[in-house]
Amino acid sequence: MPIKILVADDEPAISEVVKLYLEQEGFIVYTAEDGDLALAIETKEQPDLLILDVMLPKLSGWDICQTIQRSVPIIFLTAKSAESDKITGFSLGADDYITKPFSPKELVARIKAVLRRSGLLQQSGVTLNFAELSINTASQGVECNGQTASLSPKEFELLFFLARHPQIAFSREQLLTNIWGYDFDGDDRTVDATIKRLRQKLHNSNFIYIHTVWGTGYKFEVLAK
Repeated sequence: MPIKILVADDEPAISEVVKLYLEQEGFIVYTAEDGDLALAIETKEQPDLLILDVMLPKLSGWDICQTIQRSVPIIFLTAKSAESDKITGFSLGADDYITKPFSPKELVARIKAVLRRSGLLQQSGVTLNFAELSINTASQGVECNGQTASLSPKEFELLFFLARHPQIAFSREQLLTNIWGYDFDGDDRTVDATIKRLRQKLHNSNFIYIHTVWGTGYKFEVLAK
């Protein structure tokens, strides 16, 4: 079964970035903007891991940690960086404590580490199958029309991200943020060049997968040539 993760943060932009990164890895993600909603989702959905901001409206991350009635891995993601706050978090049973600003990719890596320690994450990975196209996260492998497509890590990340969100158009800025990171010192041409290489490496298929959306950016949709 897919692993379920709850992200509780009162900054929607942060929740959305974390959600996109985690969904790219195949996780099911719930978000909450206040502590009451987070606790309600936790009770109903019983996620496998919680990512909690400390300073949530209505019910703090500390309070949620003390209120939940079951054992579940918890990561605090917060601007409270004092040593005393970290000690409080770990004393309440947190498995990790990450301070803002943060790297989404580092967050994903640390989430996976916690899940592995908890025995929840195996190395099987996620496989997406489309017409003549197969994408596997465990092997970082891509097969197109029966042939292996040799992709760079960034090419693979970009393809998998788009394929995880079919028919959704993403701007170049959104793709830069989600694939290269919000602190990447580059421009839109990086995305264009990577898309061009991806299309070249998938050219032997009878289908087109990556489409330009004029005035917006790019989307993934399987259409026959």
